[in-house]
Amino acid sequence: MAVITQFVVVREGVEKMTFTSKKEADAYDKMLDIADNLIPFLQSSDLELDEPTSEKLAFYLASHKDELASLLKGAPQKKAQPVKKASKKADTE
Repeated sequence: MAVITQFVVVREGVEKMTFTSKKEADAYDKMLDIADNLIPFLQSSDLELDEPTSEKLAFYLASHKDELASLLKGAPQKKAQPVKKASKKADTE
């Protein structure tokens, strides 16, 4: 019989995500804390965002916090790698 250790992130009694390492679970929990702190900040703006949109935006910003912090410091955005196109034969068929 195998023993598997799992780390579960629970918010307001709801299981959000399960991880196999404490480090990953802590990182996800911290990201959720950041998103929770961003929601009132976004809702206080003049953008007139509804609650679901504010939550989605806060989650997105929190999950990309390192890139966002770099952008806020004035660093240029890293370019995404272009997607390779299919060969010309595939385009003409």
